Amino acid sequence: MKNRDFKPVDEQLDYLKKGCVEIIQKDELRTKLERSRKTGKPLQVKVGFDPTAPDLHLGHTVILRKMKHFQDLGHTVVFLIGDFTGLIGDPSGRSATRPPMSREDIARNAETYKAQVFKILDPRKTVIDFNSRWLGALTSFDLIHLAAKHTVARILERDDFTKRLKAGIPISVHEMLYPLMQAYDSVALKTDVEMGGTDQKFNLLVGRDIQREYGLEPQVVVTLPLLEGLDGVEKMSKSLGNYVGITEPASEIFGKIMSLPDALMYRYYELLTDVPAPQIEAWKKDAAEGKVNPRDLKARLGETLAADFWGPEAGAAARAEFDRVFKQKELPDDMPEITVKPGSVPLIDLLVEEKLAPSRGEAKRLIQQGGVSLDSRRVDDIGERIALPAGGTSVLKLGKRKFFRLTAAR
Repeated sequence: MKNRDFKPVDEQLDYLKKGCVEIIQKDELRTKLERSRKTGKPLQVKVGFDPTAPDLHLGHTVILRKMKHFQDLGHTVVFLIGDFTGLIGDPSGRSATRPPMSREDIARNAETYKAQVFKILDPRKTVIDFNSRWLGALTSFDLIHLAAKHTVARILERDDFTKRLKAGIPISVHEMLYPLMQAYDSVALKTDVEMGGTDQKFNLLVGRDIQREYGLEPQVVVTLPLLEGLDGVEKMSKSLGNYVGITEPASEIFGKIMSLPDALMYRYYELLTDVPAPQIEAWKKDAAEGKVNPRDLKARLGETLAADFWGPEAGAAARAEFDRVFKQKELPDDMPEITVKPGSVPLIDLLVEEKLAPSRGEAKRLIQQGGVSLDSRRVDDIGERIALPAGGTSVLKLGKRKFFRLTAAR
């Protein structure tokens, strides 16, 4: 890339700073960008992903979008799959030792990641690498040499390690190696910039230290916020059930976004879209003054995010279907079919057998909380039975958005 193809440094910095929590150090990033523009050599930007789960959600896309911003400016992005460090398990934010993953699980999840990230990243500008390529080649001598470049005292400064020590919760030696392994990734790739969530700050800073020890210029650290889940409280997580998966159907993405608390919507706009900050603030002010309905802003957000992963037509269709079902009180066109036995079937048995509830206890709670309806009638009795003649049908609704057509076998 020629010098003139890089945008002015101030313009690049303004674009890259949006949505970031911290840049360590900003002056170093400016220096790197100036050198890049002068020499025509793009920066090497690294983000590591441990393949601990097969699916990515909106929380992951906060950093993927920032990677895309670097790509937009002409820099090289390395999507680094931690297939080696995944065998250790990142202890960040953990109150106990993470169970190690099998090589088979890691390989399977890594392949799924590769298929998903290009919903955001430009495949022509993305380098996908695996850290087993260099970490797997380290000898025992190399590992001892690496470990000698850091101190136990510094490792134990980690907040999660400190808490576990105070609580008497064991810390395995291999967990203490994790930050060093991640740091060595930056050495192997000669990383200019490494990004991660705020919970990764310690690991990212170790990377700066270890690069210096190997005679390299330290990387700039960029931290990004952890996206709150749909509940507006906990970090978005599949295990907490408060997530929006990027491979979910457009209608599901849209419906989940419509369930957001109004206040959280603006944070999603900031972290998950390219809408300028002044526009977001203007919408927030207009909503507070009653000039715009927050529901309309939320619908716009839902359509935008659905379109990001499935295309503009799918985003518009998801919005139209949601309006038809929930504003006009019509049934969705496409409902999963469940075949039931003719006669009388206990509702709780159906919910558990069809895996619509994980247990009888959860099925009872769902009913008691008003989350189950049959043919638009809310079910309040945990002893409710579904009575359908052969060939008869009924509509089961769970929560606010899930519909199922029940059909009795003939």
